[in-house]
Amino acid sequence: MYVVFPFSLSPIMLSKLGLMLFGVATTLYISTCLLLLWGQPKLIFFPDSYLKSTPQAYGLDYQDVWLRIGEDQVHGWWIPASQSSAPTLLYFHGNGSNNGDLTEIAAILHQLPVSVLLIDYRGYGKSSPVFPNETRVYQDGEAAWQYLTQERKIKPQQIFVYGHSLGGAIAIELASKHPDIAGLITEGTFTSVQDLASQLPGLKLFPLSLLVTQRFDSITKVKTLETPILILHGAGDRTIPPLMAKKLYAAAPEPKYLATFDEAGHNNLPESYLQQYLLTLQEFIKSVSNPIQITPQKTN
Repeated sequence: MYVVFPFSLSPIMLSKLGLMLFGVATTLYISTCLLLLWGQPKLIFFPDSYLKSTPQAYGLDYQDVWLRIGEDQVHGWWIPASQSSAPTLLYFHGNGSNNGDLTEIAAILHQLPVSVLLIDYRGYGKSSPVFPNETRVYQDGEAAWQYLTQERKIKPQQIFVYGHSLGGAIAIELASKHPDIAGLITEGTFTSVQDLASQLPGLKLFPLSLLVTQRFDSITKVKTLETPILILHGAGDRTIPPLMAKKLYAAAPEPKYLATFDEAGHNNLPESYLQQYLLTLQEFIKSVSNPIQITPQKTN
């Protein structure tokens, strides 16, 4: 069977067609670069103002906390431990959560026992409706630190900073600025946004080193830490590669601990491994005051 075309393309027409296609491809490439550059915060942050629960759902006593940053406010929940001498844990959530998603985690952490401060970055929960970016969430984290140390008069050596996913990058930033904190805990966090973006096949075509402005460069900051760090990661995490936890651990100075959990994913580690999770946290907290005799529980 033969197909007969009613026309044929001359070399000149083929050349023009090639140039046209090249122009379209170039325009699409440049447009995508500009989208990645200017729209970056909206590709990273997914703020939600709806709070689906409060600590009261788990029988926890709590207080609303409002932190002023210029004309904005950051909302948080202060959940005190029954013992006034208990350590404090400052918790930073990920990019797709807010405090209303964390009430079960707060109840779990309350068992340690510790007092817990949960905050919502601006744009999330009841905090001011300003769209977040890297600079703003660092400011929000710093405001929470100042609240604990200045208003509540809690000694830095009694405060543990905990960050899940993107919150881990915020926790690392805060720890790099305040080396006197008791300890740093990260869960399912990444080395940097550039490293994470490079894991996506389609983005390898673009000059990420030039385009990434929301860097969250934890792999560089973790090298400067002067506080003990515990890195938690689920071996089944498909959002943040477990290899990134190993890279953070390798880069961090001593004292450092890495605990991996075989079948845990990105968002279910505490619930899936409740007893091991609590034991690991308990022993890490104890290890700060007695690093020779106590080391965290590790799972391979």
